[in-house]
Amino acid sequence: MAEQPGNPARLAPHDPSWAADARKYIDRIREALAGLPGADAAGFHHIGSTAVPGLDAKPIIDLQVSILPLPDEDELGARLRPAGFRREWGSRPDSPGVSRDIPRGSGDVADEVWEKRLYVASGAAVILHVRRADSPWALETVRFRDALRADPVLRARYQELKRALSAANAGKSDYDDYTRAKTAFFSDMRG
Repeated sequence: MAEQPGNPARLAPHDPSWAADARKYIDRIREALAGLPGADAAGFHHIGSTAVPGLDAKPIIDLQVSILPLPDEDELGARLRPAGFRREWGSRPDSPGVSRDIPRGSGDVADEVWEKRLYVASGAAVILHVRRADSPWALETVRFRDALRADPVLRARYQELKRALSAANAGKSDYDDYTRAKTAFFSDMRG
């Protein structure tokens, strides 16, 4: 793949080391959250394109903790800071999926299920999504990852879309528009 300077949505070929790196961070996060209400039953997942062998990805590892109840913001931050994570607020006020996920699906769910916390690893390209265990997004991100792993036709369609969106986002200051456009594919695949 050709280098894409000035492209915040630059894609890289799949790197097998992403899985090992994700496991190391998940172990660190699991240890940091030990003892929190819900932590024993929490899900710890490597999600996103870096979790799908053979799929080009922005070289940023996405991780997810699905936990209920969603931990208090201050306590969560206090536990994650020593593990090397800081709270992230997005590049713009309307950045998608920072403090709330975009509601999705037709199910009648309580508004608070969309709440989330977003953290980034200091000095590393790792994003941590902390979602409620009953969040439709928490469930769908894992389901979508698994579908991409299992279905080469779906994976090829998604890769084609990602490449087109990456090229369309060259020269932009952030990858928020890329994220929104990918989310439409994710939502369409669900239906």
